[in-house]
Amino acid sequence: QVQLVESGGGLVQAGGSLRLSCAASGRTFSRYPMGWFRQAPGKERLFVAGINWSDSSTNYADSVKGRFTISRDNANNTMYLQMNSLKPEDTAVYYCAAGRPWTIATMTSGRYDYWGQGTQVTVSS
Repeated sequence: QVQLVESGGGLVQAGGSLRLSCAASGRTFSRYPMGWFRQAPGKERLFVAGINWSDSSTNYADSVKGRFTISRDNANNTMYLQMNSLKPEDTAVYYCAAGRPWTIATMTSGRYDYWGQGTQVTVSS
């Protein structure tokens, strides 16, 4: 069982930056593939970025490549999402998620078993 808590959301102007954090419970965080997803009002939840457990390799949605960076600190059971050059279309509730141990971080939300409560990110124009 993994419990996830996001923090770091807020209101920022276009072009600004935010860093989201995801704190995980338990002592086996390093075994889990992790991901960030986001959901805008009236839209489906979409993949943003993922990071693997084995080598911390990463993958990103095309819409955020070059602007967002996902990372993890296994010693402190925390994952991050550094968001730069934010755009109004990045406005959404951002969720962190943990997949099944020893699997890869995919873009498919159904492959993630544990979810945080979400944190709101609002980018004004």
